[in-house]
Amino acid sequence: MILARALGPACQRAGDCPHLLRAARAVVGREVGKFLRQPARLASALVRPLLWLMVFAAGWHGMSGAAIVPPYESPVDYKVYLVPGLLGMIALFNGMQSSLSLVYDREMGMMRLLLTAPLHRAWLLAFKLLASTVLSLLQMLAFVVVAAASGVVFEPLRLLAALPVMLLAAALLAAIGLLLSVYVRQLENFAGAMNFVIFPLFFCSSALYPLRRFEEAGAGVLHALARVNPFTHAVESIRYALCGQWNVSGLLVLGLGLAVCFLLSLRGYDPQNGWIRQRGAA
Repeated sequence: MILARALGPACQRAGDCPHLLRAARAVVGREVGKFLRQPARLASALVRPLLWLMVFAAGWHGMSGAAIVPPYESPVDYKVYLVPGLLGMIALFNGMQSSLSLVYDREMGMMRLLLTAPLHRAWLLAFKLLASTVLSLLQMLAFVVVAAASGVVFEPLRLLAALPVMLLAAALLAAIGLLLSVYVRQLENFAGAMNFVIFPLFFCSSALYPLRRFEEAGAGVLHALARVNPFTHAVESIRYALCGQWNVSGLLVLGLGLAVCFLLSLRGYDPQNGWIRQRGAA
């Protein structure tokens, strides 16, 4: 209901499908085109999780695979456990990089021009979100191929069924980056803000080890924070999907988090309430 009310003016113009498709192709195509023209960007996006997979997994081999943790029904190799967390890492870092491009576009004046286009800002921000999500999914699929070359192979049908879950997880993390771009107004301040978001989300989650590790260590506060961490739900949803199962509660959290972050971002980019009005007052 809240989402429909916020997007009401935009939904009234949804009948202009050709116009929306042209706008989507322009916004999404611009981001994807830049990515395809920069192969070093894909390489750098894969180096980080590959390093964790080859080095970190070697040092932690057997520590998580020695016990049975859901959704696995038998002990698994640590690499198998680690891959869903690294897929989430790729989406998380790409979501933050996409927000960096938004801050850059805002400083260069391109975002102001984009928001004054004859299209409701909800569609424009949704297309920006879609572009970031598509880029995250492309990088995640590329990493699956690399992981398969290192011995971590998933069943093709399960991987195909996991694509919608990976897409939803990438959309949530891109929406968090979109929300971050509302409050980070200067490019030089973005690195600190990005690290402030990325590292707590990543390390206080089940990406590297099961949440029971926090309980065993007596870190009840960290365990509670990890359970409400949206990144935990993103990783667990991907992990369950790759095992042919559905993490219903995780999917609900992803959908709700995506809606909330997008609505808050939409308000932040509102000329009457957000950064445009604040800059005008300044």
